[in-house]
Amino acid sequence: MRGSDGMQEALFTVAKLEDFVPADHPLRPIRGLVNEALGRLNGLFNLIYADTGRASIAPEKLLRAMLIQVFFSVRSERQLVEQIRYNLLYRWFIGLAIDDEVWDHSSFSKNRDRLLEHAVVESFFTEVMALADKRNLLSRDHFSVDGTLIQAWASHKSFTPKGGGDDGPSDGGGRNAQADWHGKPRSNATHASTTDPDARLFRKSQNTAAILAYQGHVLMEHRTGLVVGAVVTHADGYGERAAALAMLDTLPGRHPRTIAADKAYDTRDFVRACRERRVTPHVASHATRWGGSAIDARTTRHPGYAVSQTKRKRIEEHFGWGKTVGRIRQTVYRGLQRVDQQFKLTMTASHIVRMARIFSSMPQTTTR
Repeated sequence: MRGSDGMQEALFTVAKLEDFVPADHPLRPIRGLVNEALGRLNGLFNLIYADTGRASIAPEKLLRAMLIQVFFSVRSERQLVEQIRYNLLYRWFIGLAIDDEVWDHSSFSKNRDRLLEHAVVESFFTEVMALADKRNLLSRDHFSVDGTLIQAWASHKSFTPKGGGDDGPSDGGGRNAQADWHGKPRSNATHASTTDPDARLFRKSQNTAAILAYQGHVLMEHRTGLVVGAVVTHADGYGERAAALAMLDTLPGRHPRTIAADKAYDTRDFVRACRERRVTPHVASHATRWGGSAIDARTTRHPGYAVSQTKRKRIEEHFGWGKTVGRIRQTVYRGLQRVDQQFKLTMTASHIVRMARIFSSMPQTTTR
């Protein structure tokens, strides 16, 4: 017998969001880790918000919504709010009931800026890292460091002389006229972007084009490949090494450590600065560099050097995940502080996904 194509809704429906999420859904262990870390931030949230006044978006829900935006590659806050209205999985993760009203996208943006002012994302990253340390997932002795370019939300046409004016007449008219920069030197010393003044013109190598960009830096431990440090800086030739030393200084203790890195870190000043911090630089040797490599047999003869060179490549997994899923290939934010927040949140999300995967692969123990 052919079924009816009509739909008749019941007058009353009893359903819970919990019933719509499969028991083996990957977001379940992730939500447990996120809630545990957010619970440790309760004191900070109490300091940020006043005791009186109109209730705003709960910071816990706001952070979960920001994580959803990273996990599912939602390109804008307007689209995120739209999808929360009808996506029951998003509502369950964030903590909104089926009949709860979804906030406006402008309210979402304003409340997110409040988290930025009080460095909540940095505190959340620290708490997630503390959870990993509590479960003995972090190494205290062996680390890797690397950097990646983050394309700025600005075009070359916004890169104009700092003193005003322009680089000359353009071909044609209209809003998107052609520009001719041939024979006109352009550098960060003389030019700046009118769209994003914090962006810098930079190219990764001699064979690539220069783009307006930032540099994102990650410090990774070697035991399970988790991120223990993340920061964004201006894009320049010294940013990677300066950020690496700054992140090393944040590690607790002064016991001997190792730091693995690629050839870009093979400079005498970086190697010397690492050794002054009792850190052995397991840096890839760049023998063709002018003046020779700063790494010699004192370092390369040890078996640990080869191990570090193998382990350090795992840091690219975080960059790859962040650029394909987390949308940091080209940021949609402007300003160093906002881009830094997006990068830290994306690396925290990558950190959480890896932790959840590690826990799910562990054998479950039963007690009697």
